[in-house]
Amino acid sequence: MTKVQTEFAKDTRLALATYWLGRNACVVFCRLWFRLTVEGLENVPASGPFVLAPVHRSNMDTPIAAVCTKRRMRYMGKDSLWKHPVSAWLFTALGGYPVARGTADREAITRSVDRLKAGEPLVLFPEGSRQSGDTIAPLKDGAMYLASKAQVMTVPVGIGGSERAMAEGAKWIRPSKVHVVIGKPIAAPALEDNGRISRERIKLSTDQLHDELQRLFDVAQRKVGAV
Repeated sequence: MTKVQTEFAKDTRLALATYWLGRNACVVFCRLWFRLTVEGLENVPASGPFVLAPVHRSNMDTPIAAVCTKRRMRYMGKDSLWKHPVSAWLFTALGGYPVARGTADREAITRSVDRLKAGEPLVLFPEGSRQSGDTIAPLKDGAMYLASKAQVMTVPVGIGGSERAMAEGAKWIRPSKVHVVIGKPIAAPALEDNGRISRERIKLSTDQLHDELQRLFDVAQRKVGAV
């Protein structure tokens, strides 16, 4: 981590103020520009750590995820966003931390587990990169791996309409209706008797998450007339 990242990884007053200003600005923008509506808020834990696992169809999915809870959340981001000191300052203060794409970034995994064990919610897109269309792509096992390692719940989230609002390659954000559906938490894959992570259990839980994300996505898409 750079000196700037290290400083803003701390819960300084400036970092916390920047987070809340950024979060509230995102919520107001999404509510007004997307006429954003949310159902299932009662499924988001009021305390304790969890993994928030939304579908991923747009760059707008990250700020949209901020409406799911008033609690401070952590986000992974591609490491290129941290190359400039100003963007590193901003993204870290907003709860982000870098991950090297296409690699098993052990530091990012360790930091994710540390954040969860410290009691903080973590946003992780289980499809990985942005996808397109109405079908949930095969999921990466990262969400359930982290949930198992930290023994926390995973909260699935369907986001309908965000691809119409800003598809990959789009230069402008369209004022298109967006609806969010939050599903019931999925329990963490159990550890083996020796305390190790079971790959088989992770796969079964990942398949469960995939099916639930597809269901929630279908509901959200219908709400905005996208299917």
